[in-house]
Amino acid sequence: MAAVLPSQAAASGVSGLARALVQAGRVSAQQAEALLKQCQTDKTPFIDALLASNLLTHKALAAFCSETFGYPVLDLASFNHAYFPEKLLDHKLMEKERVVALGKRGNKLSVATSDPTNIHALDQIKFQTELTVEPVIVEHGALLKLIEKFGQTSEQSLNELIGNELEADFPEEDLGNAPASDNITADVDDAPVVRFLQKILTDAINMGASDLHFEPFEKFYRIRFRVDGVLREIAQPPIAIKEKLASRIKVISKLDISEKRVPQDGRMKLVLTKNRAIDFRVSTLPTLFGEKIVMRILDPSQAQLGIDALGYDPDQKELLLNAIQRPYGMVLVTGPTGSGKTVSLYTCLNILNKPGINISTAEDPAEINLPGVNQVNVNDRAGLTFAAALKAFLRQDPDIIMVGEIRDLETADIAIKAAQTGHMVFSTLHTNDAPSTLTRLMNMGVAPFNIASSVIMITAQRLARRLCTCKQPTIIPDEALLEAGFTEDELDGSWVTYKPVGCERCTGSGYKGRVGIYQIMPISEEIERIILSHGTAMEIEAQSKREGVKTLRQAGLVKVRQGLTSLEEVLGCTNE
Repeated sequence: MAAVLPSQAAASGVSGLARALVQAGRVSAQQAEALLKQCQTDKTPFIDALLASNLLTHKALAAFCSETFGYPVLDLASFNHAYFPEKLLDHKLMEKERVVALGKRGNKLSVATSDPTNIHALDQIKFQTELTVEPVIVEHGALLKLIEKFGQTSEQSLNELIGNELEADFPEEDLGNAPASDNITADVDDAPVVRFLQKILTDAINMGASDLHFEPFEKFYRIRFRVDGVLREIAQPPIAIKEKLASRIKVISKLDISEKRVPQDGRMKLVLTKNRAIDFRVSTLPTLFGEKIVMRILDPSQAQLGIDALGYDPDQKELLLNAIQRPYGMVLVTGPTGSGKTVSLYTCLNILNKPGINISTAEDPAEINLPGVNQVNVNDRAGLTFAAALKAFLRQDPDIIMVGEIRDLETADIAIKAAQTGHMVFSTLHTNDAPSTLTRLMNMGVAPFNIASSVIMITAQRLARRLCTCKQPTIIPDEALLEAGFTEDELDGSWVTYKPVGCERCTGSGYKGRVGIYQIMPISEEIERIILSHGTAMEIEAQSKREGVKTLRQAGLVKVRQGLTSLEEVLGCTNE
């Protein structure tokens, strides 16, 4: 008998290791065949059967794999496992393929494995992480212990997962009305679920997440956080808790826990300390396999950041401050969902929030609680629309009005009339850039002379991920820089571009936090003339460029020159 039978080897999924051992004379063909038959019967990996047979020790097998396949050997016992980026790989993948991520450098990921012939595992990791995989050989027994240890911290039972280390707790007044059904009450008051939810919420706040997604599927339940604009899978708790977790969230958000057929919206509060509480906006959505719940974290401290922390360039900051200090007019902030419009508006309101100023806001819903500001939640079902709230504001002796969003002609007309009659009005629109905002208002039916006489400034913005301190200089060809939008004069060698690397602080992503990219466009007399003559967005954009207004791409490239973000990030969030 010359070699291992291909059919048996294929069935076990480890033909490479078995064949290599036979060819090297470390295991006979008969022994290999017997082990493969045993694997096929027991449905176990070949490496487990090999080591259980005592034909090779764990240490000898690791040395053989290193010598045969040319990969380095690592002693896991000599390293602090806390520094391994365990969250880079899904725990189910680690458990199934017997692999562990050891560290990330640039676009390369070092992965511990005891069987380097398991090409399927390496391909899975490459697909999941979009990184180049570099195998490192470790002893099989030590690898299994490490995977088990990671499993205890990421996918253990609820009672083990949630301890008493939490400082946060839900105030009793947020528990809502007790449900009528005794069974549901038992579900809602299930202590492990309560502590698990508190742990998840606290972890989200500590990680700086903006949203939490609780997603039920047919065969698993997934929890993801949106951190710096990117969704990351955090946990896959037992699917059996999905109903209890949904009921708990709905009770403390004052939602109807018996209604699972229609979407619902609510709010809840998590008290961290005596001086700090975090609000959550809760949205439920019926799906095929249960209710998906998304929670938006509303941190009031974001409004206290100050304008300098938002990333405005000095000239942009001066233009914005001059505009919001005007006695009347309209300032519009535009951008897609999640671009930081609310934080920008509240930063402006916080600057203007003084005892001698009356500020009123209409929002859907009010996301940040700002003491000293009269905030109104829009309720379309009850008839409290943006337009109705605006009409009421004008009878409340306002100085400054903030409208969460201009959605229709009626709201736009009232907001513009308020700006024309001695009030400062702030609002948002969903447009791609500042010039197209003016044509959007005209398309809604607002008369051009009303736009020209009321709007004094438009700010378009995006959020780009900020490079972590582990960033490293990188060389980008001049041709690519010129194509991105840099000018010949800017490529003078006085600055360098940086690339993301990845470390513990940024959990291997290379980015930590976000920085704003802004297009600040004051409405000049020339732009007013274009509006009055029913000009297009392209004509307004051309005039704004002549007046020195940077496009979003140009503003983003300034952040690249300053080393705040990468060129890839700017190209990904701006158009040119």
